[in-house]
Amino acid sequence: MKKILYTLALAVTLWSCKTGTGASKSNVVEVNINLTDVKDDKVLVTVTPPEIKTDEVIYSIPKTVPGTYSTDNYGKYSSDFKAFDAKGNTLTVKRIDDNSWSISNAKTLKKVTYLTGDTFDTEKGTGFGNDDVFSPAGTNINAGINFLVNTHGFVGYFQDKLNVPYKVTITHPDTLWGATSMTDEDASKTSDVFTTPRYAVLVENPIMYSKPDYTTFNVNGMDILIAVYSPTGKFTAESITPEMKTMMTAQKNFLGKVNATKKYTVLLYLSSMAKDDAHGFGALEHPTATTVVLPESMPKEKLVESMKDVVSHEFFHIVTPLTVHSKEIQYFDYNAPKMSEHLWMYEGVTEYFANLFQINQGLIDEAEFYTRIADKIEQGKTLNDTMSFTKMSANVLEQPYKDQYLNVYQKGALIGMCIDIIIREKSNGERGILDLMHKLSSEYGIEKPFNDNELFAKITQLTYPEVGEFLNKYVAGTTPIPYDFYLAKVGVTKASEKKPGPVFIKGQTPYIAVDKQTKAISVRSDVESNEFFKNLNLKGGDIIVSVNAKAYTLDNIYDLLTESENWKENDPITLKIKRNGAEETIKGTVKLPFEETETFKATDASKEKLKNAWLKG
Repeated sequence: MKKILYTLALAVTLWSCKTGTGASKSNVVEVNINLTDVKDDKVLVTVTPPEIKTDEVIYSIPKTVPGTYSTDNYGKYSSDFKAFDAKGNTLTVKRIDDNSWSISNAKTLKKVTYLTGDTFDTEKGTGFGNDDVFSPAGTNINAGINFLVNTHGFVGYFQDKLNVPYKVTITHPDTLWGATSMTDEDASKTSDVFTTPRYAVLVENPIMYSKPDYTTFNVNGMDILIAVYSPTGKFTAESITPEMKTMMTAQKNFLGKVNATKKYTVLLYLSSMAKDDAHGFGALEHPTATTVVLPESMPKEKLVESMKDVVSHEFFHIVTPLTVHSKEIQYFDYNAPKMSEHLWMYEGVTEYFANLFQINQGLIDEAEFYTRIADKIEQGKTLNDTMSFTKMSANVLEQPYKDQYLNVYQKGALIGMCIDIIIREKSNGERGILDLMHKLSSEYGIEKPFNDNELFAKITQLTYPEVGEFLNKYVAGTTPIPYDFYLAKVGVTKASEKKPGPVFIKGQTPYIAVDKQTKAISVRSDVESNEFFKNLNLKGGDIIVSVNAKAYTLDNIYDLLTESENWKENDPITLKIKRNGAEETIKGTVKLPFEETETFKATDASKEKLKNAWLKG
C-alpha cells in the first residue's frame, strides 16, 4: 500500500492460481452482485452457500484486508442482512459485531441477501488521523457511472469455508465495462462471471466498472492493462500510457528474474473532490493489480509523477510480500488479524526499490535520488526514531504503533538502503539487496511462508554477519540509524541546496484559512507571511476571491493548492481580493518562498566504483 499526503492536503497476501475445476455445486460459494438496480446508493448482494453441516454458521465481511495495516470494518457498510431456506422462509439471524452475522438452522440455509453501501460517501478527510477507509481499499457506488468493486467490501465468507471456490456473477449496465485481471467467463454485455479457487484470491482481484477507457500493452511477456475513470474526461488511459509503459518496462528490467505475474492491471480512479467522493490518495497493491486514487484536478505533469510514485511502489510488491512473506500473511485472518513483524521489508524495501530502480534505469539523476533520500530522512525525524520497527509492525493496528505506520515509507525505505550498502560493500559491489530478495524468493515463495522470528537469521545466512547485526540493532532494536555513516561507505556526504517551497503552507502551517460557513479563503493574520504574500502586499484578513480569473472557495481549494505547485518564479499573476469588504484587483508576479534544504552529494572519488555499483547495479 502507498498512502500519499497529496499536495498540501493540509498537511499478501494471497494470490491467484489456476481456477479449480470439477467442484460440485455444494462446494462452491455463489455470489450475485447487482449493479443495475441501485437504491439509495446501495447494491443487493445475494450469496448461495456451500453445503453447511452445522446448526449455526457465521458469515463475515472483513475487518481488515492484507496490505492496509488498518482496522476498517467493511461489514459496517452492509445492512438488511437476511437468510432464507429453500422454501423462502427467513431464518433467524443475529448480528454479532460490525462484520459478522450468526445464522441459525444453518443446515437448511439456501441463500443470504444484504445491501452494501460505498465507503467513498463516508470519507471525512485524507484518510489520515481518522476512521476513513483508505480510498484505494474502499468502494464506490455511482449508479450508471462508476463502481469501484474492491471485492472485500461486497463479498464475505462462511466460517471455515475460506478455501471453498467462489463463483461471482456481477450484473451491470451495458454501458459499463469491468476492468480487472480476472477473466470474464460470460460473453454477455450485462453480466460478468468470475471464478476463483478460494476467497483470498477473490479479495485480491478488484474490478472497476465505468465507461470503457483503457489501453493494453506487453512488457517483456507481461500483459499490462491501464483503465481510467475520469469524471470530466480530463484524462484518458491513452494520455498516460506512454509514461506508464516506460516506467513498467524499466521496472521489469530492474527486477530481472523475479516475476511470476503474466497479467497486471492498473485501475486509476480520479476523484472529483466532491464531499461524497474519495479523499484518501495513494494506491493498494494486489498480486496482479493496483488500485490508484488521485484527484482529477491535478495537472498532467503532477498526475503522471504521482502515478510513477505509487504504481512503481505497488508493482514492486510482486517481490514482497506477494512472493516473500510470513505465515501471518499466508494464513491471513480477515477478522482477527495477526500482523507480521516485517513491515520494514514489505513496505520499506518495496519503497526503496521504487526509488532505486529510477536511478538504476536512468529515469532520474543522482541529484534527484539524493534529494529523495534526504527527504525521507527529514520526514522520518517527525516520527518516533527510537521505536522498535519490528514491534511497531507486529502491533500496527493498535496505538501508539498505529500512528507510526507512515514511517514504513521513510525509515523503512532507509533500512533497505542501508542493507543494500552493507551488502555492496562486503561483496565489493557485486551484490545488493535485490540479490538478497532473489535468494529469499527462491528459499520461500508464493506458497512457502517463513516464520516471523526466523527471518533475520535466514537473511544473515544468505548475506553477511554485518547485515544481521544491523537488523538486530537498528530494526528490532531502538537505536536510531546513523545514515551518514552508511552513506559515507559509498562516498556520499551531506550537502545543502535552495529549493522553492510550497506557496500556501510551510511544514504543517498553512498561510491561508477557510471559513466553513461562508467557504471563503482568507490570508491568515496570526502567522508571518512568506515572500509570495509580501510581494503582492497581501494582508491578514484579505479574502482571496479569484486567482488568474478563476474563482476559489472551500469547494475547490484543492484546485488552488495543486495549481500553485506549477507556478514559476516571476510568472505574472492577478488576484481579486476582498479587503475590509471592498473588492480589489492585485496584479504582480509570483515570488516563490525558497528554502535551504539538506541533500547529499558524492564527494569521495575513491568510493566511486562502489557508489556506481550501488546505484547502477
